[in-house]
This record gives sequence, structure tokens and C-alpha cells, in this order.
Amino acid sequence: MKRPVIVAIACVALALAGWMLLQSRRGPLLAGYQVQARPLVQTVVATGRVVAVSRAQVGSPVTGVVVERRVREGDVVAPGDVLAVLRADDLEAAVREAEAALAQLRQSTRPQAQAAQREAEARLAQASREVTRRRELFKRQLIARETLEQAVQAEAVARSTAEQARLAASALGAGNPNEAAARARVASARALLAKTTIRAEVAGTVLTRNAEPGDLVQPGRVLFEIARAGATEVLVPLDEKNLEVLAVGQPAMCIADAYPARPFPATVGFIAPSVDPQRGSVDVRLTVSPVPGFLRQDMTVSVNVETGRRARAIVAPNDAISALEGNRATVWRVAGGRVERREVTLGLRGLTQTEITDGLEAGDWILADAQAVVEDGDRVRVAASALPGGAADSATRKELPAKLD
Repeated sequence: MKRPVIVAIACVALALAGWMLLQSRRGPLLAGYQVQARPLVQTVVATGRVVAVSRAQVGSPVTGVVVERRVREGDVVAPGDVLAVLRADDLEAAVREAEAALAQLRQSTRPQAQAAQREAEARLAQASREVTRRRELFKRQLIARETLEQAVQAEAVARSTAEQARLAASALGAGNPNEAAARARVASARALLAKTTIRAEVAGTVLTRNAEPGDLVQPGRVLFEIARAGATEVLVPLDEKNLEVLAVGQPAMCIADAYPARPFPATVGFIAPSVDPQRGSVDVRLTVSPVPGFLRQDMTVSVNVETGRRARAIVAPNDAISALEGNRATVWRVAGGRVERREVTLGLRGLTQTEITDGLEAGDWILADAQAVVEDGDRVRVAASALPGGAADSATRKELPAKLD
């Protein structure tokens, strides 16, 4: 081999050895992120269902057989609308009996009592005149005392009879207890008959029906369920770990599984005061206004609740954060080619990234792997990796689909 070739090979080997020595002194090449300030929105993602603010259960207050059902599921009803009719032959007869008794009181019993009163008063007047006449005859000694006393006694009997007739007629007069009792019996019979016509007490939509013609129904059995008209809500069972970030009034965006291209807004209106111990979840109700026309009761809805927003936030991917304790954590910060363990304060947190409120500044470099095998002061080289998400990122807390009871 010629000498120039040997010299060239030696130079290349020396250069390679020098480069390798230089790289070893600069440290290993590790993936890292350059921290940036960017808009950040934190959301809680879950699945819920559409529910009415309240539902009315309609039953029958009396026992009877259904002869007619006038509504079905999905029908819109108003207060007073007839839902079903029961057979009421015996109750109709009771109404007629009570009405006949009232009519008899007005048309027969009362006139008879009044006639008896007039007759008794006429007899009393006659007896009084007879007493006056006999007193005159007695003064003139034309009749005996016994004859006068008989007239006085007859007058007393007539007076007593007239008083009894007056009391009887008064008891049967308009507005007196006998007539009031008769009216009450009529009203009671009519009210009982009216219960055989089952009506809607509230405006809304019929959800279920459990009555058909021929069915024997009894008090306590639910025949119809009506979703009250008005506000509509989305019921969402959320994991209790999200309670710290939830608040009434937070905005949300909902997407019905049946209409994925038609999202609609909602607002957190209620957070249950207790946690379901079986599921470890808390029920959250979202108020929907305005209510889209395509929504149906119990429809499945995907929900994104906005629990926090920052116009500009220092954001770090979660895989770069370790040693979490409350709102404190640590990252590997790279400065001047060396790493240092830096303690940071956390803000909005999500599944993929977290806000850093203290400990880092925009432009700082951190290692992507929070578990990298390095020590404080080690030399490293950083291979830049893009932060996840776009210019306006979101920190998302995801919920697994929950069982909706």
C-alpha cells in the first residue's frame, strides 16, 4: 500500500475518533420539547343521555276496565286531554240516584213541607180566633170555664204543630243543611264518575303507555308516563375525580350519536350533592337551550364540558412530567447542554398535556421522557420533537362510557 493512502486512512480514523470523543463529551442524543405559550382549553369528555326536567306518571284513582285508549307513545298532550276512559256503569247510576234525591227534595219534599207549614199556621189562626170568641162568651157567662179551657188547649196544640211545620220547612229551604248535604252527595258521585276519564294534568309528550282496552286497572298502577314540556337536560354520570374541575355554569358542547353533524350547546346546570358508591360517579345535568327539534328522550349524547380556558399558557406534554404530588411535579430541563431536575407548578391538567404555571418559561427545553436515565448536570443533546396538538390545543379529561340507569 502506498504511503499517501496509509496517511489518508490514518487521518480519517483520527478525525472519526476525535468526532466520537467530542460527541461523547456532549452527551447522548435525547428527544425533547421546546416549551411554548399557546391557547389552552381543558375539557371533560363523557357520554350521557337526554332526559326531561321531570316526568309525570299517570294512573287511575279508581278500579275499572279500560274501554278506550286515546293516546300512544310520542303524542303531545295538553292539560285536560283525555288519555283513557274506564267503564263506569255503576258510578253513572250513583250519580243519577244522587241527582234524583236532590230533585225530590226540591220538587216534592220541600213543597210538601211548605204546604204543611201553611196548613198548620191556618189552624193556629183558627184556634186563636176560637179562643178570643170563647173568652167573650165566658165574660158574659154564656159558656162554662171548661169550654174556654178546651179552646185554649186546642190553641196551644195548634201553635206547637205550626212551630214544628215551620222548622221542617226551614230545614228543607234553599241553602239549608239538608239541601247542602244532597248537593254534596251529587258532587261526590260526579267527582267519582269523572275519575273514570283519565286526563293529562301537565303538558308534554307521552313516553310510555301501559293500558289497552279491556285491561283491568287499579289505583297505584302507572298507565302513562309523560315528559313535561319545557326545558330539556342531558344527564351525564362523570367520574368523581373530575369534581375538582366542575362548576355550575360551565359551557358544554353536545353531539347526539344519531346526528353527529349537528352539535348543540349546553350549560352545566346541576351537580349532584352525592356520589354513587357503586359506580364512583356523580350525576351532572346539562341544560339545553334552545332545544334542537331532533332530540328524543333517552337519546345517547357525547358531551365535552369546558372546565378551563387560558388565552396563553405554558404547556408541557404529560410524558415529560413526573413525581406528581398535588399541583407540584418535576421535569428534566435542558440548559447549556446539561440537564437539571426542575420543580414546576401545575395548572389545567388533561390526558395528554398540562399547564405549567411556575418553573418554566416559553423557549425552555425539556426532555420528552420524564424517566430518562440521566442525572443532574449530565451533558445531553436534544432532538426536537413537536408538541402534540395545534396552535390552540386542548387538555382533555376522558370518561369511559358509563352505564346509564
